[in-house]
Amino acid sequence: MAMLKERVLTAAALVAGLLVALFLAPAFVWLLLVAIACALAAREWAVLAGFRAGAGIGYAAFVALACVAAGAWVDAVPSHGLLWLYGLAAGFWLVIAPLWMRHRWTLSGRATAAGVGLLVLLPAALALVHLRAVDVWLPLGAMGLVWVADIAAYFCGRRFGRVKLAPSISPGKTREGALGAVVAVILVGLALYAFDDGVLHTLPLLGWVALLTLLTLLSIAGDLFESLLKRQAGLKDSGTLLPGHGGVLDRIDSLTSTLPVIGLVVVISDFLT
Repeated sequence: MAMLKERVLTAAALVAGLLVALFLAPAFVWLLLVAIACALAAREWAVLAGFRAGAGIGYAAFVALACVAAGAWVDAVPSHGLLWLYGLAAGFWLVIAPLWMRHRWTLSGRATAAGVGLLVLLPAALALVHLRAVDVWLPLGAMGLVWVADIAAYFCGRRFGRVKLAPSISPGKTREGALGAVVAVILVGLALYAFDDGVLHTLPLLGWVALLTLLTLLSIAGDLFESLLKRQAGLKDSGTLLPGHGGVLDRIDSLTSTLPVIGLVVVISDFLT
C-alpha cells in the first residue's frame, strides 16, 4: 500500500505538470521540456547499454540537441516530410523489436547502442512536438491510450492472469492482462468515436478498432523491449528519478513505440487529404 500510494502521488504530480505544460507552455518551451525528458531517458539508456559515466552524459546531451534540432525542423518542413522518420521508427517496432525480443539480441557495441537509442527516443520526442502543433489533444490522447492500457493490463493481470505473456522477459505480465488492455482501450475508443463528430470519423469504425488494437499491442511491446534491456543489464528499473516508478525510461517505454506510429497515421492522413 505504501508503494502504491507513492506511485499514485508521483503519477498525479507528473500528470498535473504535463497538463500545464501541454496546454499553457509556448511551443519552444514545450520543445525544451520534451528535450530535457529525452535527455534524461537517454542517460538511462546509456546505463542500460553499459556506457561509462562521461560517455553517458555526452550521449544524453547529444540526444537533447538532436531533439531540439528535430523539433525546430518540424516547423520548417511540410508534415509529410516526417514520413520517412516515422516510417523508420514504425518499421523498428513492428519488425525489428519483435525479432530482437525473440532472439534476445543485446546492445553490443557503443555505436549500435547509440544508434538504437536514437531510433527509440528521437521519433517519439519529435512526435510529441509535431502532434501538439497539429492538435493539443493528439499527444494527450496518445498518452491516455497508454495509461488506459497499462492500468487495465495491471488489474486484469492480477485478477485473471494465468498464462505468462513473456516469462523470460517480464514474468509479471500475462496474456489475460494484455487482452484486458486491448479490450479496455477499444471500449474507451468506441466511446470517444460515438461522441466525436470530427477527426475520428475520417477512419471507418473497423479501421479505428484495428488502429486501437495495434497501438495497444505496440505499447505492450515497448514495455517488454525495455524490460528485456533491463534484464540483460541486471537492473530492476532504468533509474531512480521518479519515486515509485523508477526512471524516466520506465515511464515512457510504451510511448516510444506508440507515438511514432500515431505520428505516421497523422502524416499519412494529412498527405491523403
